[in-house]
Amino acid sequence: MTQTNSASTAAAAASEPSAAVESYVMVHNIAKRHNVGTLARSATAFGVSELILVGRRDFNSFGNHGSVSHIGIRHFHSLLEARNFLKERNCDICGVEITNDAKPVNQHPFTRSTAFLLGNEGTGLSAKECEICDFFVYIPQYGGGTASLNVTIAASIVLHHFGVWAGFTERIRDGNKFVVAERPTRQSRRSLCTESDDAIVEERRLRKENAASGFFGELDDTDTGTNLLFDKLEDSKGDFTI
Repeated sequence: MTQTNSASTAAAAASEPSAAVESYVMVHNIAKRHNVGTLARSATAFGVSELILVGRRDFNSFGNHGSVSHIGIRHFHSLLEARNFLKERNCDICGVEITNDAKPVNQHPFTRSTAFLLGNEGTGLSAKECEICDFFVYIPQYGGGTASLNVTIAASIVLHHFGVWAGFTERIRDGNKFVVAERPTRQSRRSLCTESDDAIVEERRLRKENAASGFFGELDDTDTGTNLLFDKLEDSKGDFTI
């Protein structure tokens, strides 16, 4: 009896989040650029630390309602670069996809900080995207009217479940709304990447290497090679911010 209780206690402890748990949202070559704005809105609502864009980096922030001012946005050219960044932060990568070994998200199969990788709206996660995932979750559906959910809706459900598991503190309310945090002070208005010329050259070299290797290569045919980091990153008042 004592051994059984000890095993149960150990299992329960293993499923409990640590004090420093964080969540990330990761999107790769998103097809509908306007979805990034609504993703940012959901991400800020559920305590996400950073929105990570991989591959194409131009997007329209329509629908963010000013939320882009309250979340970090980071860009990587390749899935490998993004994976290395997350692993340095002791972070799991969770693919949001129906696979043979995917767990229902309402079972909260999380153990530590987690980045949620969302697939293309039309085709889901690709084979390359699945390669970098440590595990997968799916959202159980109970009605038969649709085969899948919009990427932003799926992200919202998954992030809410992670926040419940992680024990994130609920935001205070005022009337029928949650209180929005004061906007962070910005040093300057930025719509363009401020990388140096050397950084841009190195960035393009790495992209060519990734494309030539055939592994985690994300050289998009539509990319013009310009130095735009985020195109039209606007808040609800039209200011350019990052």
